[in-house]
Amino acid sequence: MDLFTIIVEEYDPAIEFFTGILGFDLVEDSPSLTNDGRPKRWVVVRPPGARTGVLLARADGERQRAAVGDQVAGRVGFFLRTDDFDAAYERMTAAGVEFVTPPRAEPYGRVAVFRDIAGNRWDLLGPA
Repeated sequence: MDLFTIIVEEYDPAIEFFTGILGFDLVEDSPSLTNDGRPKRWVVVRPPGARTGVLLARADGERQRAAVGDQVAGRVGFFLRTDDFDAAYERMTAAGVEFVTPPRAEPYGRVAVFRDIAGNRWDLLGPA
């Protein structure tokens, strides 16, 4: 499985956001240990049918807490593609997802920028 990490404040609210609001699948939620032996969890969510998953990592230490919501320095760093842009946008808006741009048409399709539970910016992408 291919993964990328998003640093979050806490596991359970992040799981609820990604599974309950974005509709991702909870692939794994297992106890684990930090490198120095403290308890943590290995939490992976993934859009249905996708090969790439998101490792939700609880911030550990001041440096990581400072990165929550700003992992790519304010840029859009994550992309969620959908076949039904309008339905996804409506569902996410109704669930309280913060969109920072309205939907717009681009040569590559429809797009709107939203923030995840940590504050990171994502593109919601759909066909033209």
